[in-house]
Amino acid sequence: MVTTVGTENTFEKLVQNLLILEHDAIAAYESTIEKLDDPASKAKIVEFKADHESHVAELTRMAGAIGTAAPQEGDAKQYLTTGKIALASIIGDKTILKAMSTNEIETKMAYDHAAKNDVATPEARTFFQKAYADESRHKEWMDAAAAA
Repeated sequence: MVTTVGTENTFEKLVQNLLILEHDAIAAYESTIEKLDDPASKAKIVEFKADHESHVAELTRMAGAIGTAAPQEGDAKQYLTTGKIALASIIGDKTILKAMSTNEIETKMAYDHAAKNDVATPEARTFFQKAYADESRHKEWMDAAAAA
């Protein structure tokens, strides 16, 4: 899936859309935690979910600083991200992690775009680069765990 999140032409909309994307990601993480059997994989996913919750906290802080509404939930895309996990769970943990890895592609792309977006403040771009690094780390682990 190709995302346009991160390419917005106002900082307010950029922050709002990243928050929606993060809420969708958290829903997918919650679904994954419920469906994984392996305790070690489950613990890693809990750790990664905490990164997303940290991103939400920072994006919410940014929204407050610029006086814009901070979305508190995802959108319809949440059903796509969690639906993949539900279908994958029929096959097993490795398939669940592969499905989660595909979700990370969109989040990585969004933060990559956001880090290069001229409407973002320098402080925000630094945060977006850190979030991109988090998403890259998540995807790398998921790909490796799914292949093992």
